[in-house]
Amino acid sequence: MQALLSALQQTQVIAMLAGLILLFLWESLHPFYEHFRGSWKNRGKHAVRNLTLGALNSALVAIVFVGLWFAASVWADEYQFGIMHWLQDGIGLPAWAHAVGAVLLFDAWSYVWHRINHEIPFFWRFHRVHHSDPNMDVTTANRFHIGEIFFSSSFRILIIGLLGVYLWELVLYETLMFAVVQFHHTNIDISEKVDRMLRAVIVSPNMHRVHHSRWQPETDSNYSSLFSFWDRLAKTFRHNPHPENIELGLDEFDRDKDQTVAGMLRTPIAKQKRD
Repeated sequence: MQALLSALQQTQVIAMLAGLILLFLWESLHPFYEHFRGSWKNRGKHAVRNLTLGALNSALVAIVFVGLWFAASVWADEYQFGIMHWLQDGIGLPAWAHAVGAVLLFDAWSYVWHRINHEIPFFWRFHRVHHSDPNMDVTTANRFHIGEIFFSSSFRILIIGLLGVYLWELVLYETLMFAVVQFHHTNIDISEKVDRMLRAVIVSPNMHRVHHSRWQPETDSNYSSLFSFWDRLAKTFRHNPHPENIELGLDEFDRDKDQTVAGMLRTPIAKQKRD
């Protein structure tokens, strides 16, 4: 089990870096929005800022939370506690079904947690960092306030126990989920036909562009992270047939100082438009 976990963690890192590089190149060749036309300097500055937040968050998770997640998983396994363990005991789930169930349940929780971040003002203060990017691209997938990561990681300790999942299943889910998250944040130009086929199963770029709109009814929609059907089930799916007209970002964070690393870290204490 430890060997499997180690292999999955290595795969996760490789997939993240490979995805970042490949999608960065793809959006350079076929951008949907002309955010940085003729200015590689501005694009590089934007990427460094977003990736700096991502590095801080990764360090927090590695130092503080991975061990706690592992402890929660071991405890749930030892006491056969949690939904997946109960199902395994009750109907004899094979290992592959246990993993599939864990991925689906984690993704359902991701939907719920994302929606909480929009509907509860305290959490929205932190989540605004992600939405305040007016130039969304693949690096925006890393742009989260360290406070949001702290809260989401803390809740995850309880979720791991309640779901009764193994840590390697969490790593598997995060590998799949983050690959899709990188993809649907990418500033790539794909046809509506292809996008429609993709969003029948996973969150697509056009689907997620709606979520990053400045217009609040669009901002408060399309909460799914990996599989798109959660929004349809919860009736929070919204489609915009003209994504090229979507204005990204948040009105109250358009100043350059708000887009610096220091500015993004200060975002939770700034005045809330929704207050």
